Amino acid sequence: MTTQASAPPPSTKSQALRSYDVADFPALTGLEEDWRFTPLKRLRGLTGDGASHAELESSDEAPAATGAVRHEYGDLPEGVTITRIGRDDERVGSVLTPVDRVSALAYGAAADTLLVRVDPEAVLGEPVRLRVVGTGTEQPAFGHTFVEVGRFAETTLVVEHVGSATLADNVEVLVADGAKLTLVTIADWADDAVQAQHLKVKLGRDAKVVHIQVSLGGDLVRQFTSVEYTGRGGEAELYGVYFADSGQHLEHRQLVDHNVPDCRSYVGYRGALQGADAHTVWVGDVLIQAEATGTDTYEINRNLLLTDGARADSVPNLEIETGEIAGAGHASATGRFDDEQLFYLMARGIPEGEARRLVVRGFFAELINKIPVESLRERLGDAIEARLTKAGA
Repeated sequence: MTTQASAPPPSTKSQALRSYDVADFPALTGLEEDWRFTPLKRLRGLTGDGASHAELESSDEAPAATGAVRHEYGDLPEGVTITRIGRDDERVGSVLTPVDRVSALAYGAAADTLLVRVDPEAVLGEPVRLRVVGTGTEQPAFGHTFVEVGRFAETTLVVEHVGSATLADNVEVLVADGAKLTLVTIADWADDAVQAQHLKVKLGRDAKVVHIQVSLGGDLVRQFTSVEYTGRGGEAELYGVYFADSGQHLEHRQLVDHNVPDCRSYVGYRGALQGADAHTVWVGDVLIQAEATGTDTYEINRNLLLTDGARADSVPNLEIETGEIAGAGHASATGRFDDEQLFYLMARGIPEGEARRLVVRGFFAELINKIPVESLRERLGDAIEARLTKAGA
């Protein structure tokens, strides 16, 4: 679906501009509702501004998707393949149509697509692990990944982002009828990295996805996750854990589009912030279209401010076009340490610094425990505690 750039702003998320052509999206000014929290200058040209990007938009010879990143993975479980497919493969673009300028630029600039495929009815006893390694920030990199989970398959996929990069990428996730996917994505970039990502999940009948998104590293990380249903009984659970340090900008947006009857979604994100100019943004959009009777949905965001100078923006939104639903709700809370919790721990002989670390670890524990890989849970818990120790908390 493509509309002219001069069209009036959409009244609902379902009417938003969608196009594979970056030229259909006007240049960003920072005044747009979807970009008002994002410091555009820190995106290092990923918005497509400048002569080099104008040439890119009109060129048929896009640069390689892995110009400044590489993909690493070890031995794969039986039933899983990782290959590269061309832009002309019918799967590319079948799940995700860009909804903003950065995503459209990445779609056109990615030379090929990394395909992660899980065979139908494959039930994997071990996770599939993939590392996206940045090798430099000098030139923008553009990536495209397609995850295909066959009918009645069950698997866990862990995707870690590390190193230095200036990356715009799209990820398409197709979960077929009756399949179950646990997807863990980790942004543990170096301090100088910038990433803008659109991840889209399409769920079949009675399919389920559990997505745990962890954001710790990077100078600026902006992640947009969207969900669409294609059959009754689909379930989506989206969880997020993020910890912003001094000067970091971590932004998470979701759009759960209930367009089919009798589907379910739950969104729960938690973040902690410390240090001057630490900034997090969470925007949760849930759309229940008129035909989506029987929908059951809830979203919640909680933020913990550990120091002065940190800022958390939290915006939950519900658009409901039918009253025939099972339930819909949202909540948001941002606050500082609970003094009563600290007093309780310190009264039992626990030093203040250790008490603060225990409170923060407990704040994140419920979501981290949803990651079905014990070594990864322990590593993330240790990383959060190391940040607190470094800051003298």
